[in-house]
This record gives sequence, C-alpha cells and structure tokens, in this order.
Amino acid sequence: MNLITKAPKGTQDLTPEKTRRWQAAEQVLISEARLNGFGEIRTPAFEHTELFQRGMGDVTDVVEKQMYTFEDKGGRSVTLRPEGTAGAVRAMLENGLYNAGYPVKLYYNLPCYRYEKPQAGRMREFRTFGVEVFGAAEPLADAQIIAMAMSAFKRLGLEDVGLQLNSIGCPECRREYHKALKDYFTANKDKLCDTCLSRLDRNPLRILDCKNPECKELAKDAPVITDYLCADCREHFGKVQEYLTALGIEYELDPGLVRGLDYYTRTVFEFPSKSLGFALGGGGRYDGLVEEMGGSPTPGLGFGLGMDRIMLALEEGRVEFPEEDKCEVYIAAMGDKAQVKALALTDTLHRCGITADCDICGRGLKAQMKYAGKIGAKFSMVLGEDELASGMAALKDMSSGETKKVRVGEGFVDDYLTFSTAQDDLSF
Repeated sequence: MNLITKAPKGTQDLTPEKTRRWQAAEQVLISEARLNGFGEIRTPAFEHTELFQRGMGDVTDVVEKQMYTFEDKGGRSVTLRPEGTAGAVRAMLENGLYNAGYPVKLYYNLPCYRYEKPQAGRMREFRTFGVEVFGAAEPLADAQIIAMAMSAFKRLGLEDVGLQLNSIGCPECRREYHKALKDYFTANKDKLCDTCLSRLDRNPLRILDCKNPECKELAKDAPVITDYLCADCREHFGKVQEYLTALGIEYELDPGLVRGLDYYTRTVFEFPSKSLGFALGGGGRYDGLVEEMGGSPTPGLGFGLGMDRIMLALEEGRVEFPEEDKCEVYIAAMGDKAQVKALALTDTLHRCGITADCDICGRGLKAQMKYAGKIGAKFSMVLGEDELASGMAALKDMSSGETKKVRVGEGFVDDYLTFSTAQDDLSF
C-alpha cells in the first residue's frame, strides 16, 4: 500500500477501540465537573496571537518556542490553541457570562497544539480536560477544585496520583522574590543556559522551570518563594492546606513548583503519577489574568489534565474499561425485497434503543452470517421470500443455537424482547 502521506509527527489516530476507552474516561471527568456545578464551554481552535502572548507571558517556553503561529490570508497573526485558560477567559468576557453572577464555573475538553519533541504523554496535538472558576477569591475554592480532580482520579481507578502544592504569592510578594532570584542567578550566570540568561532580567522566576540539567541543579539551592510570602498570601496558603487536610487529601509541599505560565498567582499544584514519573496535570490561581485580558479585576483559578497522559496511566495500571456495546440483532437478507425489509426492521429496533445491523455490502447469505459472528451479534435472523410470504422468521440465539419464530411485521419487537429476555434468564 502506497499512502500519499501519513499522520503528521506528534499526532495520532484514535481508532474506534481507542476512542471507546477515551470516551469512558472523559465521561468520568465530565460527570465530576457537572457534580460540582460546571458547565461546558467550547472555544475556537485558533485565536489571535496576542491573546496568548499577553495572557501566558512572552518569556515562557510555550510562547517563545512551542506555539503554532502563522498569518492568515488577511495578514492577521493567529495561533493554534496551546492551552485552554486564555481562550476561556476571553470567551467568558466576550459573552458576558459574568452577568449571571459569580462564581462562573466552566469546563472544557479540547485539542491543543504545541511544537515540541514528541515523547510518551507529550504530543504536538494533545487533548486537555480543564476547569476554570471566575469570581472566587477564597481558599475554599482552591481546595474544591483540587478535591474535584482527586475524586476524578479515584473514580478512574488511578490510585497512585499524588498532589504537589506550593504558593508563588502575589505581585507584591514576587517583587522582592524576583530580586533575590536575580541576585542568586547572576552570581551563578556562568552555569545558566542561553535561554535562562535571556530570562535573567525579564523574569528570573522562569529559570526555575527550565529543563536543562545544569539549570535544574542550580535551581535546587535558589531562594524559595515561601520565604517571601506576604501575610495575606501566607494566610491564604495556610487555609488551603487546612481545607485539604479536612477533606482527607494528602499533599506534598514543593517550594520549587512554579508552573510554566506567567499568569499564575498564589496557589499552584500538580498531580504527579508515581507509576509514570510525570504529572497528569496541574493548575492554580490566576487572579490578575481577567484584568490583563481587559475585564474588571476578577479572581480566577483552574486546572488542566492531559488526557493523553491519563490514558497512558490507565493503560499502565491495567484499569478495566466497560465492554463495547455489541450488535444485539443481525438481520441477513436474500433478495431485494428482503433487503428493504431488513433495513426497515433494523430501523425499528434502533428507535427502540436496540443495537441492530443488516447487510449493506451486497454479500451472499453465507458471508452475511460469517460477518454476524465476527461482530459478535447476540441474535441473528434470515429473511427471504418464504419469510416475507409467511410473515414469520426464525430468530436464532448465536451462542446456544436455540431458535424461535417471530413476526416480521407488527409485533416484531415484542417477540424479540420476549425471546431475548427468556434467553437472558436461562443464562443464569
């Protein structure tokens, strides 16, 4: 087979067997979001580039190195969505969702795009399940969304997911902290990579997020933000920990956790998978982002979970998924009139919520019955001239071989349900 092309590097096809598992996992996350009062939002796959430059910070790896940015035919710079928060903030403001009152609670399940080296759990096209809360400044809100994520992990069967927690303070806290970081890294600038050297004056906090081994080693002895928190931020962070403890949620304090985007303030967190060795997601507060986007000062917080990584974790943990819904009834047909009748009967079954199928490939009877076995049909029925003339056909249990005459006109569904229910009772 000579294909014209293959899927682009860093992307993947999700075939029906895979999507069945993805949908099962997504339904757990959606259920958890709805239990907590969140409504779904769907934002465009691309936005004006300045949305991400302004919101995420032009010193971050995502903005500097990973965004898919291009000019459209009108000469406007647009960018494929690299994360969900900035678009959710824009949509919340543009559509006036705040007019219904706070808090505004939104969730999304969106494909995102980043140009980086593909590896396990890190694709160039990846799907993020995220939640955003606007208008809630209390530490109780921090605890609620963390608890929501931890509950979803447990419902998915992921028992080895931890919680790492930190506070990176408010702009007032960080002013002194940035000065201390700059002094520390300036004294060790000969050990910094070129990217971190360029960040030294612009935003030294981003150096703590560098993946370069030498920079990571140097960051271990850097000043920690928790030593520079103001009284309000320290109280907020203490309350978050108090509420998590009251909820029975274990956590690990990590003073080096800063997250990779500039909009974060105060509480930040990640959910590391012990079996995979990397985080399944994370989030935190962004109390200045709504104002930065042109809205009134409004607190915000949220998290994003990497669906690709969650699916890897489920596979690693050998978590069982619900079985696929298989065909209940397969109707084989011989002749044009029988084919039309088979199509009509399958349609009747569908309207009753019963999975059913018939031949659409013009196969012979033997091939049709072979196909019925291949798709795991529970019952089969053959329609031909004799069956059409008599108005009766033999419905066969494919596992036991038992058959029963059923009407092929009015009363067909009733006869099928009577026979199928009796067979289910016999199986016990």
